[in-house]
Amino acid sequence: MVSLSSFHPVLALEQIAELTRLLGEIDEFKGHWRKLGEIRAERLASLRQVTTIESAGSSTRIEGAQLSDEEVARVLQGLQVDSFRARDEAEVKGYAQLLQAVFDHHADIPLTENHLKQLHQILLRHVEKDEWHRGTYKKLDNHVEAQHPDGTKTIVFRTASPFDTPRLMAELVATTNAAFDSDAFHPLVVIARFIIEFLAIHPFQDGNGRLSRAVTALLMLRSGYEYVPYASVERIIEENTLEYYRALRVSQTEMQQDTSRFGDWLLFFLRVLQAQKRILSGKLETERAIVRLKDVQVRALELVERHGRVTTGEVAEALKLGYRAARYHLGLLVERGLIQAHGERRGRYYTRPTGSPTDRQSSEQSVNAAILASIFERGGSVTQAELRALIDQHGADRRLIGSMHGRRKAHLRRDPQSRRSMLTPRGREIAEQYLFTRRLTERLGAAGETPQPTEGRPLPRAGRS
Repeated sequence: MVSLSSFHPVLALEQIAELTRLLGEIDEFKGHWRKLGEIRAERLASLRQVTTIESAGSSTRIEGAQLSDEEVARVLQGLQVDSFRARDEAEVKGYAQLLQAVFDHHADIPLTENHLKQLHQILLRHVEKDEWHRGTYKKLDNHVEAQHPDGTKTIVFRTASPFDTPRLMAELVATTNAAFDSDAFHPLVVIARFIIEFLAIHPFQDGNGRLSRAVTALLMLRSGYEYVPYASVERIIEENTLEYYRALRVSQTEMQQDTSRFGDWLLFFLRVLQAQKRILSGKLETERAIVRLKDVQVRALELVERHGRVTTGEVAEALKLGYRAARYHLGLLVERGLIQAHGERRGRYYTRPTGSPTDRQSSEQSVNAAILASIFERGGSVTQAELRALIDQHGADRRLIGSMHGRRKAHLRRDPQSRRSMLTPRGREIAEQYLFTRRLTERLGAAGETPQPTEGRPLPRAGRS
């Protein structure tokens, strides 16, 4: 029997302190999000589309699928990627449609057994081999197993029997709803407790992990965390898969002795939500930066992106500006690092700020900016291990860490208390500039106008199509 008291986690003193801090930080962002009004609807729709692709890719890869995000995007556009990976494609379609249902209709989907079964049907609707158990509780044992190199398998965790599953699910759903209705429990603690019990029961023959992650989004949205559709929790879990399974197994094992001992899982879950919040904070800063550009500057930047190289006169004619006005706006874009100016005043032209692949200094600056942008998207700070991983990911020399902290206008500074590396105002500015350019490139690509590095490509004259 799942008791209401089991939703009170048993925690050590240091875990209580971390729990309090994490809940406070996440709820502060929840309140901040509700006050936002400057992000346009089309930008939110774009963020949600990216999140759906990332989430569908990550959630299915956690369970063994092999499609990249690029392939996921193609599948969701109705294209077939690989006939030998038809099951992967079907699982991606199902998960994406499940998320859309959750995002669009969460207010009308309370936590009931019937709704869980309906969501399971959506998840597996495209997988023909799963038709026999779609939307119904399991009929066969489905213990969690580990497969060894020699092909043998051992049981890692024993799930509930098919006989006990209906009773256990009825108890879990009823007690979880009672906990949500009570003022004694924080909703995120209730969600974490529900998910770990759900995964321990493993009520469906297949798809329990994917369904649990979609139900997490559902329960968070119903609890007022309206930002969930705009940053992928699944992506963060995929990047921390070993810790994900470790936290599950430790807590599920301890809960066999005391059903309140789910602290390891609870703290992992909240750390994931903290990372989601930091990533979304970075995305918000990028969106605000785009909003701050004047429309004429955005259009000038789009011209540079589209044509690779433009002159002041060409920009003036295309945007119907005076020559001096065009030169002024281009100069501001140069100052912000969004474009580069070449040549003397009379013959000056402007290009994207990427530089030649053979230009070592420009290449290093580009890598540095990309790393700073990654830190920005993570909330503006990283641990030393995370910074080293970013350096390695971008193929840079680790000595770059010292120069990023130690230069006259340092891009990072170390916080003496948390020992995290934090963006300085200059580092944040460079990150924003880098993300500006990347975002506008994506916008052009989404419109079917992917920029090509073609020097001297002719610019259309004003008034011509």
